[in-house]
Amino acid sequence: MSEHDGRVHTDEVDASETPSADDCGCGDACDVDVAADVTTSSPDGSASASAPNRAAFGVPDMDCPSCAGKVESSVRTLDGIGDVDPQVTTGRLVVDYDPDRTTLDDITSSIEGAGYTVADEPTVRTITLSVPDMDCPSCAGKVENALDTVPGVLEYETRPTVGTAIVTVSADTNPETVVEAVENAGYEVTGTDADELPDSDSDTDRSTVWRSRRAMKTWVSGGFLAAGIAAEYLFGIELVVASLLGVSFTLPEVLYLAGAAVGGQEILRNGYYSARNRSLDIDLLMSSAIISAVVASLISPPTSLYFEAATLAFLFSVSELLERYAMDQTRNSLRELMDLSPDEATVRRDGTEQVVPVEAVEVGDVVVVKPGEKIPVDGTVLDGESAVNQAPITGESVPVDKVEGDEVYAGTVNEAGYLEVRVDSAAGDDTLSRIVSMVEDAQANKTEREQFVERFSGYYTPFMVAVAVGVATIPPLVFGLDWVTWFVYGITMLVLACPCAFVISTPVSVVSGITSAARNGVLIKGGTHLEAMGAVEAIALDKTGTLTKGELTVTDVVPLNGNSEEDVLRCARGLEARSEHPIGQAIVSHAADNDLDTREVSGFESITGKGVRADLDGVPHFAGKPGLFEELDFHLDHVHITDPDDTLSTDVQTMCDRQGCLNLVEDTIPRLQAEGKTVVLVGKADELEGIVAVADEVRPEAKATVERLRSFGLSVVMLTGDNEGTARAIAEQVGVDDFRAGLLPEDKVAAVEGLLDEYESVAMVGDGINDAPALATATVGVAMGAAGTDTALETADIALMADDISKLPYLYELSHQANHVIRQNIWASLGVKALLAVGVPFGFVSVALAVLAGDAGMTLGVTGNAMRLARIRPDE
Repeated sequence: MSEHDGRVHTDEVDASETPSADDCGCGDACDVDVAADVTTSSPDGSASASAPNRAAFGVPDMDCPSCAGKVESSVRTLDGIGDVDPQVTTGRLVVDYDPDRTTLDDITSSIEGAGYTVADEPTVRTITLSVPDMDCPSCAGKVENALDTVPGVLEYETRPTVGTAIVTVSADTNPETVVEAVENAGYEVTGTDADELPDSDSDTDRSTVWRSRRAMKTWVSGGFLAAGIAAEYLFGIELVVASLLGVSFTLPEVLYLAGAAVGGQEILRNGYYSARNRSLDIDLLMSSAIISAVVASLISPPTSLYFEAATLAFLFSVSELLERYAMDQTRNSLRELMDLSPDEATVRRDGTEQVVPVEAVEVGDVVVVKPGEKIPVDGTVLDGESAVNQAPITGESVPVDKVEGDEVYAGTVNEAGYLEVRVDSAAGDDTLSRIVSMVEDAQANKTEREQFVERFSGYYTPFMVAVAVGVATIPPLVFGLDWVTWFVYGITMLVLACPCAFVISTPVSVVSGITSAARNGVLIKGGTHLEAMGAVEAIALDKTGTLTKGELTVTDVVPLNGNSEEDVLRCARGLEARSEHPIGQAIVSHAADNDLDTREVSGFESITGKGVRADLDGVPHFAGKPGLFEELDFHLDHVHITDPDDTLSTDVQTMCDRQGCLNLVEDTIPRLQAEGKTVVLVGKADELEGIVAVADEVRPEAKATVERLRSFGLSVVMLTGDNEGTARAIAEQVGVDDFRAGLLPEDKVAAVEGLLDEYESVAMVGDGINDAPALATATVGVAMGAAGTDTALETADIALMADDISKLPYLYELSHQANHVIRQNIWASLGVKALLAVGVPFGFVSVALAVLAGDAGMTLGVTGNAMRLARIRPDE
C-alpha cells in the first residue's frame, strides 16, 4: 500500500443531520470553510473510507501459490478489504482492512471458510540486532550474505546508518544462530531485542570508541611504528636481530612487522570474511595491500616494504576508528530522540503512588507527574495545571499551558505545576515512539541518489583495482622501471579503490537532515521526501487551518440605533443558541466569554437561505444576511451608528440631522466582506440593532512565513473553498502570489495537478485529513499539527508536529541545504579520490596520504559536512 492512498479518516454523516446554512444566521451566503465530518472523495472520485488497519494472520497450511490464491479470493469477498499479501514461504497473510466495514473476526472466518486454519501462535518473529561496526553498504552486504546462510531467516533489512539489522525469522528459529552468523561475518552484535538473548556487555559503546579493543591494538601498532621510525631515521640502527628462511631482519624492520601484525589483525580478519563472502570491499583491499607489501619484501630482499605495511595497518585502523566515531555522531541524534522518554513512571494504584517501569504502565492508569519531571506516556490531564515544554515533540520553543482535559505527550517536560494524567497510549505506542519508528524507517528507504551511488561504487572499485594492478605491473614489465617503486604506487592505488566516503556521502546527509528535523518538530518520512522538499518550486497552502487558525471568532460588533454592544451580543446569542453551525457557535462563545446572559427564546424558526427568527423575551427578533432585512423593508442604505468614534467611523456620512449615518449596502458591508469577514445583521421587526462580523482569524505568523518562503524564490499559492472576495482579502493580507477560490475537496486535487503542469515540483500543505487527496497528488504532502493525529502522520510525506506554519521556511531551508550537502559530499569524495589517483604515478601521493586524505579524511569530511545540517534551526 502506498503512503498516498487517498483515504480520508472521516465519519460518514447523513446530510440531513448536518446544520444547514440557515441555522448560522448568515443564510446561504456563508463564506467560511467548514470542516464537516462528511465522506469526501478520493482522487478517483470514489468515496474515501477511514484510514486502513493492517493485520497479520498465521495460516500454516497455506504452503503453495494455489492455496494462497484461494485464501486471498475468500478474503477479498469481504467489504472494506484493501491490500492482501499471502506469504507462502512464511505461512502468513497480511491484510489491510477498513475497521468500519470489516472486523478481524470476519477476516478469520473468511480464511477458515476457504478451508484453512488460522494459527493462534505467530508463525514468524522479528529480531532487531545492534551491529555498530556495520557502518557502510559494503559492511551491510557482508552481514546480508551471512544471514542468507541461516535456515529459518525469511527476510532482513540492514540499516548501516544506524547500525541495526532487522531480521524476520520463522517462529522456531533460535536467535542465537542469527547472532552467530553475523558475528562469524566479522561483526559483533552488541544487543538484541530477543528475550532469549541478553544484551552483551560490549566495549563498543559510543562513549568508548577510543578505548575499545581495536583502539588499544591501534595505539600499540602506532607505538611499534613510531619506534621503528625512531630506530631507523633518528638513531640509524641497522642491527640485524632476526633471520627467517634466509631472510634477515633489522631492528626497525622487526618493529614495523610487529606494528603491521598488531594493527592488521582486525583488518586481516575482516578481509578473510570479505573474501569468504566474495565481497570486494575496503577490508579485502587493505588486507591485500598489507599482505602484498610483506610478501614482496620476503621474496625479494633487500627490498623492504615493511614500513609501508605497518603504515597501512596503523593508519587504516585509525581511519576505521574515525569513521566509527563519525558515524556515532550521526547515530547519536537518533539515540537522543530515543532517550527522551523516561524509564519509570509514578502510577497511582489502590490509593498509593508506585514507581514502576514505563513498560508496566497500562492504558487507563493515572500517572503523577511532578514539576521538572518528564511525562512518561501520552495521556489526558485529569487534574492540575502546568506549563509543559513540548519542544521534544513539536519543536515549540515556548512551554504550552496545560489544564484539565488537555493532551500531553511522552518525552515532554512538566516545567512547573503538578499533573495527574490518564494514560491513553501504552509505552511503545505513544507519539514519541511512533516518531522514532518513522525516523528509523525513513532511513531504510534509499533515495535515487543513494541507489545511484551504490551502483556507481559497484563499477568504481573493480575498475580501480584493475588500475592498481596495471600501475604495479605495466611500467616495470613494459618500460623496465623500478618495480619496487611502482609496486608501492600500485598499493597506493589499491587504497584509493575504496569507495567508503563516496558511498556514505548521501546516507549520512539524509540521516543528519531527518533526525535534525525530528528534534525540531518536523517528521520527514524518508530521504526521498527530504530531497524532494528541497527541490520544490511552488507551495500550495490550504487556507483553513493552515494560513488561518481554523477557528471562527467574532471580529466586529457594531451597535446601531442607540443599542449597546452588549445589547447586540445578547440578542445574537439568544438567536444563535440553538445553532450548531460554526458561525453561530462563534457568536455564542464570544457572548459567553463576555459574561453576557442569554435571553428567553421561543418560537425559533429557520428562514431558508436567509437567516433565523425567534422571540426573545416575547419580542420577535431576526438574524441573518442583509437581504433578509431588505425584505423586511429595512433601509440599509441609511442607519445610525451608536458610537460615531467606532472603528467604522470612516464610513460615517451626513445624511440627516442625526450624527453617525452609515450606508451599509454600499460602504460598510462590502468593506467587511472585503476583509474576509462574514456579516450577520441582528434586529427586531422595526429596528436594526447591530452588525456582527465573524471571520476565521489569520495566523499571526502567516504573513511572515509567506514572505520568507517567497524570499527563497518559491511561488506560494493559497487554496480555499471561500468565495472570490473573501479569498482575495485573505490572499492580500498574507501576501501569497496567487490563490484559487471556491474549491471543493476534489477541486483542490485538480488545483494541485494544475500547479504541477506549471511547475516541475509542488508541495501541498494541509491538515493531513481533509486534505489527504490533495496531499497525495502533490510532489510532497505536508501535514500540519500532526502530533497525536495518527491519520495525519500516516498520510503525509512530511508532518509538522505543532500547529505552527512558521516551521515551513525551516523545512524548506533544511531540505534545500541537505541537497546542497549531498551534492558537495558526492563530488568532493570523488574529486579528492581522482586528484590523489592522478598524483600517484608522479610520486606526489604516498600510502599514508592516500589513507589519511582519501579514506579517513574524506569520511570525516563528508560526515562533518552532513552534521552541519543540525545547525539549521527554526526562527524563534
